Amino acid sequence: MTNTAMPNTNNNKGLFNRFLSTVEFFGNLLPHPITLFAIFCVAIIVFSGIADYFGLTAIDPRPVGAKGREEDGIIEVVSLLSAEGLQRIMTGLVTNFTGFAPLGTVLVALLGVSVAEHSGLLSAAMRGMVMGASKRLVTFAVVFAAILSNTASELGYVVLIPLAAMIFHSLGRHPLAGLAAAFAGVSGGYSANLLLGTIDPLLAGITTPAAQMIDPSYEVGPEANYYFMFASVFMIAILGTLITEKIVEPRLGKYNDSEASEDLSGNKVEHLTALEKKGLKWAGIAFLLTCAVLALTIVPENGILRHPETGKVTGSPFLKGIVVIIFITFSIPGFVYGRVVGTMKNDKDVIDAMSKSMSSMGMYIVLVFFAAQFVAFFKWTNLGTILAVNGADLLQALSLTGPEIFVFFIFMCAVINLSLGSSSAQWAATAPIFVPMLMLVGYAPETIQAAYRIGDSVTNLITPMMSYFGLILAVASKYKKDMGIGTLVATMLPYSMIFFVGWVILFYVWVFALGLPVGPGSATYYTP
Repeated sequence: MTNTAMPNTNNNKGLFNRFLSTVEFFGNLLPHPITLFAIFCVAIIVFSGIADYFGLTAIDPRPVGAKGREEDGIIEVVSLLSAEGLQRIMTGLVTNFTGFAPLGTVLVALLGVSVAEHSGLLSAAMRGMVMGASKRLVTFAVVFAAILSNTASELGYVVLIPLAAMIFHSLGRHPLAGLAAAFAGVSGGYSANLLLGTIDPLLAGITTPAAQMIDPSYEVGPEANYYFMFASVFMIAILGTLITEKIVEPRLGKYNDSEASEDLSGNKVEHLTALEKKGLKWAGIAFLLTCAVLALTIVPENGILRHPETGKVTGSPFLKGIVVIIFITFSIPGFVYGRVVGTMKNDKDVIDAMSKSMSSMGMYIVLVFFAAQFVAFFKWTNLGTILAVNGADLLQALSLTGPEIFVFFIFMCAVINLSLGSSSAQWAATAPIFVPMLMLVGYAPETIQAAYRIGDSVTNLITPMMSYFGLILAVASKYKKDMGIGTLVATMLPYSMIFFVGWVILFYVWVFALGLPVGPGSATYYTP
């Protein structure tokens, strides 16, 4: 039995290594995402000139009288490779950057999250959730806490994944199983959460201008996918638990400390202190009081943050200002926790926490500068609309306009994610094409964005292009000295494959079988 099994295992490892080598090869051919967007900008300028020269056009699908509608019903390419085009680039470079919606929303939301993070609230909450669970539920608690940590994803990678490996080891279970379970929740379940996080306004800010290529008045709010992502938490947590206990852990076998690359005798899990528990208690009270005050603005029929004309929650200042809600609900409990445990004593500590988070956003801000130019150039030239119209015509000619189109779309997003791991970078590059295209065959931007988030999440686990992949590999090497990339990918691949299948099924059942909206006020179909 053993002799026949060994060749299969080696073959599997060889197959995984060849797969990883292919991903790494093509991924390494790509320049840095910032450089990539700079290249895209130059390419758009040049291509707009060529397309204008050859007279590339499309029939305008928008209703007569719509903003930007040509009188003759034809959309023409606007060349940026001209005197007028270059003048527009020069005068619009700054406003393209400052007016890019995801920039302000992400930075404001992060200010609130930073208070909760640097006060120690998020770390203590995750530790309390995982370490307070019974041994029977510890796997579920790890995956569940990992998914929730996506509101501050860096904390999930840096704190929870190593912590999960230590907890499993202390329970006599294989530490790599704990690491895999946490990694699956943090990264594979990246888009799911019970709370709105910084990723929600970021993606909505990219989807909105893409949708406005077809409908200039269309807006996508940060809450657009909330219902679907809320439900996804429980599916990912259950699937992650089953995969860990039924597939990954049995495959890893019994752990021996001799496999470690260092002495694990001091590998102890820090339990919550009495002071930390007290801090969590008061932070919880502060959170509930904050929510109660916010509820007074939206729950009553005359709530001041309801829609001023319709009196409804849909389209209300409350939902449009959800970034401010995120800021408030994280910063107030975070400060209360810090005051109780002594990590934050005054306003200076709060300012220092916010400053530290802002200082870590330098790379993101540079990326946004070039991504904002690309999105603006694409819109100015009309190339996105023309490609979308012609692409939609092709889909209709091939009879690919039914719900099945989302299987291909999600799969394509998952494949692209193997080489372009940044969620915002990938969506900024693809949304201007696929959002208008799928709108023209009848689907709402909110539904398209929800489908994208599935593909963007499931392959994070198996690509070295994911920014934290090296960190995960380093933590794993502590427990298995001969740990390689292929071994880590082989461990995580079951999660990626089953998450893909499970999430696609949930998407179809939720959206098309049950007809449920993916978020508050979010439509499934787009009607001009």
